[in-house]
Amino acid sequence: MTEWSLPDGWTVWSDEDGGRTVLVFRPDVFDGADFPAPCLPTIYVSRRSPGTRLRQRDRTAGPWHVSLSLEPEVRVAAADETVDTRREAVAAATRLAERFANGEVAYRDAYQVPREDYLDELDRLTN
Repeated sequence: MTEWSLPDGWTVWSDEDGGRTVLVFRPDVFDGADFPAPCLPTIYVSRRSPGTRLRQRDRTAGPWHVSLSLEPEVRVAAADETVDTRREAVAAATRLAERFANGEVAYRDAYQVPREDYLDELDRLTN
């Protein structure tokens, strides 16, 4: 397991030893009561490119990818980063989490049809 030093609000949801890691933002807010759980802002760290399926044999080869998703069909592509090592991916994911928590990620640009209540809540939580 990797030791993570994340900004307030971010939590390690799952961390496979040397493999895929999932970080989530404020699961206490996006719990399905006021805001749908699928809208949980999520950072993925893996060898899989965002939006592609990974074959079992490919899990140990290739670059690492860091991506941010606001819900299943909404990825903030401008936040994507590809690096060579897991250590670099952890650093990139941590920087992305910090930028997001500080309100420095333009997540509204990822929406074709904005969900104003949801985006207003993200603004409130990240400013």
